[in-house]
Amino acid sequence: MKSRHKMKICFAASSGGHYEQIMMLKPLMNKYDSFIVTEKTKYTTEMTGNTIYYLLQVNRREWLFLLKMIVNSIISVYIYVRERPDIVITTGVLAIIPLCLICKAFGKQIIYIESFAKVTSLTKTGKLMYRIANQFYVQWPGLKDTYPNSIYVGGIY
Repeated sequence: MKSRHKMKICFAASSGGHYEQIMMLKPLMNKYDSFIVTEKTKYTTEMTGNTIYYLLQVNRREWLFLLKMIVNSIISVYIYVRERPDIVITTGVLAIIPLCLICKAFGKQIIYIESFAKVTSLTKTGKLMYRIANQFYVQWPGLKDTYPNSIYVGGIY
């Protein structure tokens, strides 16, 4: 008898609007063995039924940027070793990059959903993720012309 591997999905997003967009995928979270990775902020995240891991909130313009990215990389290694996700579905942004790079290095699938707010160009994170994601989704048809390997299926709202 073959052993069945149960697929595990990591849903990762920074705080704010990126987190709100990833939460639109809650029905998918409930369908699979999944967990959430987001930034730690002064506002608590109300979520029942899912394990949540927190990364440091990062702003590329602050002087602690590099140190916070190193700490987030260490936390991301811990998350990867503990959870072993098969797929990372993410709406970005900066704090999530180390987790995606670590998972990609171990051959895991990365699915990136560009922000709904980006109508004519990608975010800086999107430009990086376009190169490494196995599937790259845009929520506006105009981005499909500029990023031909992207997938347009409309908004997730």
